[in-house]
Amino acid sequence: MSSSNDESRSTDDAILDAAAELITQLGVRRTQLAEIARRAGVSRPTVYRRWPDVRAVIGALLTREILRTQGEVPEPAPEREAVVAWVVEVAVRLRDHPVLAALLRSESDTLFEYVVERLGTSQRGLLDALGTAIARGQQHGSVRAGEPAELAAMVLLITQSTVQSYRMVAQLLPEQAWRRELARALNGYLAP
Repeated sequence: MSSSNDESRSTDDAILDAAAELITQLGVRRTQLAEIARRAGVSRPTVYRRWPDVRAVIGALLTREILRTQGEVPEPAPEREAVVAWVVEVAVRLRDHPVLAALLRSESDTLFEYVVERLGTSQRGLLDALGTAIARGQQHGSVRAGEPAELAAMVLLITQSTVQSYRMVAQLLPEQAWRRELARALNGYLAP
């Protein structure tokens, strides 16, 4: 027997899955709420009861996908190198995520808002995980002293800008070089 909360969750996921499909196939500008509802197999009022517009659906989709992707990478050991390897792995998975890639390629300001203008739920989740990992690294002695939340914020900024700019420098920094140089930058920043 499923609860109404499970049904709501599956409806939410169906809507977000439909939005993801549309964004990757058509792009952000051509993704419409009516088509999201149609592909999800729900009515437009069902979508509107959850989110007021396409932009809000995309925000919820970003949160789900970023936190889901982060959760796929096991929590790091406390050593700085392990923390950095964890950050790089999460960054690569987010960089290569089809929805995020479609948003990065889009001409829309949707991703800009969620990456530059405000600190969203997904970024707060990443910051919490980073802060915890950094604090563990400090206790281990492999991460420099400092307020873990502040260090986490800077690690997020460094990594986020590196992910956003990846395609621009892909010919200069092939995959292994990109990973190596991001890890070097983060290790240098966090070293005692």
